[in-house]
This record gives sequence, C-alpha cells and structure tokens, in this order.
Amino acid sequence: MSIITISRGSYSRGKEVAEKLATALNYQCISREVILEASEQFNIPELKLIRAIHDAPTILDRFTSGKERFIAFFRATLLTYLQRDNVVYHGLASHFFLQQFPHVLKIRISANLEDRVREEMIRENIPADEARMILVNDDAERRKWGQQIFGQDTWNAQLYDMILHIGNMSVDQAVSVILHAVAQPCFQSTPESCRMLADEALAARVEAALVKVFPKVMVDAGNGEVFVNIRGSSADEKKIAEKVNRLTEKVDGMKKIQVNIVPYMVED
Repeated sequence: MSIITISRGSYSRGKEVAEKLATALNYQCISREVILEASEQFNIPELKLIRAIHDAPTILDRFTSGKERFIAFFRATLLTYLQRDNVVYHGLASHFFLQQFPHVLKIRISANLEDRVREEMIRENIPADEARMILVNDDAERRKWGQQIFGQDTWNAQLYDMILHIGNMSVDQAVSVILHAVAQPCFQSTPESCRMLADEALAARVEAALVKVFPKVMVDAGNGEVFVNIRGSSADEKKIAEKVNRLTEKVDGMKKIQVNIVPYMVED
C-alpha cells in the first residue's frame, strides 16, 4: 500500500502513465477531482483554484495573501484525499506538499518539447507555432510559481524519487519501471508514515479554516492535538482564542487545540 504522485508538463503523456499505473495496481487515479472537491468544500470557483496552484503570484496577491489562501484550501483537500492510501495522483503541486512522507513515491515525467508540440497540435487542432508558444509559456509559469511560493524549481531533480523521460522509453515501459520501484519496502505505508500524513492533513484542514481571517497562521498537529501560532497582541489573546475555536469547531479529527499568540516584532 502506498501513494504515487506524478508531476508532468502539459502533453508529456503523464496522464496516460498515471491511468495505466493505477489500473495495474488497482489503485484510485485522481487529478481534477481534488480541485472540484476543494472548490465545492470551500465555495471557491474552480478556475480561481487552478490559477492559484499554477500561475505565479501577482503584486496584488503578495499584499492580500489571496493566492496563499487558495493554496491552503487545495493542500487541505489533497492531503485528506491521500489519507485513503492506494492512490495515484497526477496533478499540480503535489511534489511541494509531500516531501516529508516516506511512503509517497514521487515521479516526474518529462518529454521532448517537439513531441509535446505534436501532441498538442493533434489534440487542440492548432498550428505548431501556437502550440509551442503555449507549452513554453505554461512551463515557465509553473516554474515561476514554485520559485515564488516555495523557493523551489519544479524541475529540481531533488523533489522527486525518479525522473522518467518519455521518448527514451514508451508509456508501458515507464509504467513497468514504476511498478518495480513502488514494490520496494521503502515506499510501503507503515503505521508511522500514515500517522505523519494524518497529522499533516489535520494541520492543513485547521489552517484552511483559519487562513481567511488569520492569513499568517502557522499550524502543527500531533495525534489529534493542534497547535496554532498567530501573530497578535497579548491583550487580544482571549478574543483571538475564542475566534479560533469558533472557526475550527467543525474540523474533522481534532481533539484539542492550543492557541499561541506571537507578539508583533516587525511589520509584516
């Protein structure tokens, strides 16, 4: 039992790899489902969520924390979804959210640009120049997003356990390689790795419940106990704690919450 994430550029055949892999393992294959669930749960338009986890932040985003709020909603939904285990996820941003979990096999699928151009031309019925421009811009936007939000390049090999190049191998050969890798003991879920994921998912759900009111909130969790750090005045500690309890009272899996007020030291 494990979780496999597949990161890929557009038209790199990563979706095809994910679907064949899920079939071979009898795992659930998910992608857009996470966006749809987050959109419904947090009442956010699907397009806004997609842009939040794809496009680099604008100047306005940096002042309003709007993009970070949408990312918190997406992250909470994704981590909760992955608690089901036996999942292949091919979609945006997973490689940034799942680095610390040993039972998650993180794959990057790459392909030659010209092969991707031909694939997009066929599927979208557009000329080569237009397809190439779209792909180059899309790749650049995703890299910029990772660098500005997480300080990491999506193409950084250290984010992945394995990078496979479609072109040097076929889709079926890529699936065969991944099947061999995921069978290794290091990628099997354990009670400890599942507990780690459950704690992180709980912290993410609490953050998602608070981030609109407290955009700089920091949350940790362990065994159902949640620790919240919020910047504020010590004089407002009781009022802030009451608001936090009210906002999080319906969060699944939370047994206890502790609120810590961090005094303002410098201007945000």
